[in-house]
Amino acid sequence: YQSLHTTVVCLDGQQVEFQIRTREMHEIAEGGIAAHWKYKEDGSIATTDKEKFQWLRELIDLQKDLKDPAEFLESVKLDLFATDVYVFTPNGDLIELPYGSTPVDFAYAIHTDVGNKCVGAKVDDRIVPLDYQLRSGDTVTVLTRPNSKPKRDWLQFVKSSKSKAKIRHEIKLDQRDQAIHLGVDLLTREIEKYGFSANKMLKPDDVTRVAIDKFNLKNDKSLFAQIGYGKITASNVAKKLLPKEAILKEEAPKKEGILKQIFKKVKQRNKTGITVGGHTNILVTLGKCCSPLPGDTVTGFITRGRGVMVHRRDCAKVMANDPERRVDVSWKSAEDIFHSAKLKIVSVDKPGLLADMTKRISAMGINISQANIRSTHDQKAVNIFTLDIRDRDHLEQAKRTLEKVKGVISVMKL
Repeated sequence: YQSLHTTVVCLDGQQVEFQIRTREMHEIAEGGIAAHWKYKEDGSIATTDKEKFQWLRELIDLQKDLKDPAEFLESVKLDLFATDVYVFTPNGDLIELPYGSTPVDFAYAIHTDVGNKCVGAKVDDRIVPLDYQLRSGDTVTVLTRPNSKPKRDWLQFVKSSKSKAKIRHEIKLDQRDQAIHLGVDLLTREIEKYGFSANKMLKPDDVTRVAIDKFNLKNDKSLFAQIGYGKITASNVAKKLLPKEAILKEEAPKKEGILKQIFKKVKQRNKTGITVGGHTNILVTLGKCCSPLPGDTVTGFITRGRGVMVHRRDCAKVMANDPERRVDVSWKSAEDIFHSAKLKIVSVDKPGLLADMTKRISAMGINISQANIRSTHDQKAVNIFTLDIRDRDHLEQAKRTLEKVKGVISVMKL
C-alpha cells in the first residue's frame, strides 16, 4: 500500500483527510497487486509485471512440492535475492552484501577497523572459515584481535569493492612501514660508519629538509621508504646529511694494519653470503621455496620480521610479491661460506651402494649434514642427502659424480 495522507483543519473546525495516490498506486490499494495492469489502454502486461506474476506462479508450485516450512523459506530467500545477500548482526541489524560475500566482506561493511582486525567468524554460533560464502538470513559474528592485519590472500575471495580497496590500502601501508624501518636501519648504519651519532643526525626536520631539497620528496618518512625500497642508496643520503669534511676524510685512502684488516673481515662475515645494497650486516633469509645458491640470479624482498627474503629470479613467488618491496641483492664472494642443499637419489636397493655414494661425496670434500634413506616395494631405494656446498657449480659437480655410481637411477635437487 502506497499513499500520501494529510489532514486539513477548515475555518469552521471541521477536519478533512486527503489521500494522494497515482492511478497505479490506487489500483493496487483497491484491487490488489495483480489488479492494476488490466486497466492499461492496450490490455497488455508490462514485461516487469510478467516476470513478477511468473515468479508468483512458480512460488505456488514450489509450495506444493516443499511441505517443510524451513525448506520453503530457504528456497524463497535464495530466489528473492539472487544478486544480493541479506545477513544480520548479533544485534539484529540487517546488512546487504553482494552475492557470494564472505565474513570478511561483512566485517568491512560493519567498520574498516573491524575488517582490518578480523581473525575469524561465527555464522549462527558455529565457527566458519573466512572464505565461507554467506547466505541470506545468516547471523554473523566477527572475531577480532587488536594487533591483527589484513592478509593478501583475502583478495582472492572477498566480493565487495569496498573490502578489496580497504585490504589493498592496508597492505600498502604495512609494506611502506616495513620499508621505512629498513630505510632507517640502513641509514643509521651508514651514518655510524662515519663515526657520527644517528640520533643526532637523523632529526626529523634535518632529514625532511634533505628529502625536499635534494630528492624532491615530501618528508623524512618518504625518504626512509625510498631507501628501504632500494630506490635511493643510504650512502647517497648520508653524504647529504653529514659534513663534507667527514665524507672526504672517510673516503681518503688509509693504511690499515694486518690485525685491523683481519678484524674487519671477521666483523663483515655474512653467513648467507648475500649483500643488500652493498651492505653485509642486514638480516637476510634465503627462501625455502627455491633454495637459492651462489651462482643463481637472485632478488630480495622486504618482509616483516625476517629482514630481506632472497629468492631466485625464476621463483614463482617473485611474481606474487609486490614490486615496490623489491631490493637489489647480490652474492658476496666468500670461499668459507657453505649452504645447505638437498639431493634426491633414486637407486637400486642393493648392499654396499649407500656406502659407495657417501664415499664419493666425502672424496669431494662435501659434508653430508643429514641423510634419509628408505626402500620401496619395487626393489628401489630413495636417498635424501642434505649437503653443505659452496655454490651452484659445487652442487652440479656432486650430482654428476653421483650419477656415475653404478646402480644410481636418477639424481635431482629438491
